[in-house]
Amino acid sequence: MTRDLTIGVDVGGTSVRAGVVDVHGEILDSASAPTPGTDDALEAAIAGVVGELTGRHPVRAAGLALAGFVDAPRGLVRYAPHLSWRDAPVAERIGDRFGGLPVVVEHDANSAALAERRFGAAAGATTAVLIALGTGIGAALLQGGDLFRGAHGVAPELGHLRVVPDGRACPCGKRGCWERYCSGTALAATACEMISAVDAPGPSVLVREAAEDPGRVTGRRVAAAAREGDPIARAAVRDLGRWLGEGLALVADVFDPDLVVIGGGVSSSAPQFLDEAREHYARVVTGAGNRPPARIRAAQLGATAAVVGAATLARETLAAR
Repeated sequence: MTRDLTIGVDVGGTSVRAGVVDVHGEILDSASAPTPGTDDALEAAIAGVVGELTGRHPVRAAGLALAGFVDAPRGLVRYAPHLSWRDAPVAERIGDRFGGLPVVVEHDANSAALAERRFGAAAGATTAVLIALGTGIGAALLQGGDLFRGAHGVAPELGHLRVVPDGRACPCGKRGCWERYCSGTALAATACEMISAVDAPGPSVLVREAAEDPGRVTGRRVAAAAREGDPIARAAVRDLGRWLGEGLALVADVFDPDLVVIGGGVSSSAPQFLDEAREHYARVVTGAGNRPPARIRAAQLGATAAVVGAATLARETLAAR
């Protein structure tokens, strides 16, 4: 029996990952390719993985998820910081390569939030915010199960809320953005600051590694060292938890969500910092002690969320036509 199948494609800065997804959010097959640096090569790479999957499955539509400014109704990518597209009609271009296959384009955090709402940690939530902690912070807002994109498809750009005036420099051009203190990049930066203040290595393996090669102090390495009990790494992870709670208090003041889902690559270390974040959030949110606190959960779908969400959005968009 033919199943109602769609393809989701997560177009990242280093790889293009695609999956065939069924109505239950299950990935039945997958394909991937490196991310090229030009429009034509990138679209060829996407067409390659989509073509590979359509050759094996009866697919009805495809969805693309990426970090950037997306005009979802028109299928345009206005700007993507890690990709070459600028005001590009991506949905039309990809669809034309497959004889008019319906294609939709969406922000990757929005796609992940939709997947968590349908199949994961945000199921049943009325107003939910997804915070994707990775190299920076991606964010999405769901109201009554529907995505909120803002007037120009940019909202909510929560990672660039300024939390420290004249703080750490951010690639966006500002200083003190939330993602400079709460992300994988921030975790490494905090650990390096703590290491520079240490006179002697003591029991910290991370300090000794940094002395040999400062480039080894990455967010991933700090998280691993924290799991191993390294005192500097554990302090850096606690600091990330506090900044997560601080930012979530601002988010709660604006959106008053009943649920916050923490996703992205850093969420794999959530057991190390989520309690700290919850406790700090509960202390500093406006009206603390006199309002229902938002539930704060780790995402369930992990690295597959954007693929599942993009495929789900493609299916729902097709059904609404």
